[in-house]
Amino acid sequence: MSVSDASPNSSQCHPVDGRHRPMPYTVGTLGAQSAPLTAIAESPLLAALPLAEQARLRPELEVISLALGDVVYESGEHLEYVYFPTSCVASLVYTTASGVTAEMGLVGNEGVVGIAIFMGGKTVPNRAVVLIAGGALRMKASVARQEFERGGPFQHVLLHYTQAFFTQISQTAVCSRLHFVEQRLCRWILLCHDRLQSDDLQMTQESISHMLSARRQSVTVAAGHLQDAGLIQYARGHIKILDRAGLERAVCECYHVVKTECDRLMGFRGACI
Repeated sequence: MSVSDASPNSSQCHPVDGRHRPMPYTVGTLGAQSAPLTAIAESPLLAALPLAEQARLRPELEVISLALGDVVYESGEHLEYVYFPTSCVASLVYTTASGVTAEMGLVGNEGVVGIAIFMGGKTVPNRAVVLIAGGALRMKASVARQEFERGGPFQHVLLHYTQAFFTQISQTAVCSRLHFVEQRLCRWILLCHDRLQSDDLQMTQESISHMLSARRQSVTVAAGHLQDAGLIQYARGHIKILDRAGLERAVCECYHVVKTECDRLMGFRGACI
């Protein structure tokens, strides 16, 4: 397996345009049989399991790094693994036949990439791309499916997360249809901020426009309004969050609906979007 040179701690958002191909994963030196409990603790979903369950699943979890732009899975591709992000963020996107790309949802350390495995499907019509580089734990799809079918705590937390994620997908559709680009930009900045835990976000107008399904000019105007309001500082694709509370006041209700539902279902401390 090739080793990527990309830093797992990079916090740059990657433009998703449907042309990027899978990049090599960097497998942690700890190997598949020795995922440390400290790594499991970085995944709130897995950390929510009883300690005995964590210890039992530990040999099945592989520590990896995902680089900026890695394609975790392609549309229609057979899913071989499920991924539990620890410090990376993945974007689930759909690209039309005409090449237009729209984001369906984001998955960070609160969740799992590959829920189709648990829902009985082996393929999905969307693709998953690493938006923010970082670490993850992965488990073979066959093992994940067997563990899910056992029932118990693993199945319980995955079902709750799946319901929370469906809420995010549904609310994203509502937001894209009904709300202004400026509100949608606030929502997307807050989503990235919750997962990155940093006030500095590196992204391009192109990547934002793909995520929001908006024209680049519209994104520029919206970012300018947020900057004039003192909420962010924006220059050459770099966004610095100046007033988080102000962004939460400016954002549409979609952000709060999803956060409230995720907190209710998952019970994680801290951000859970």
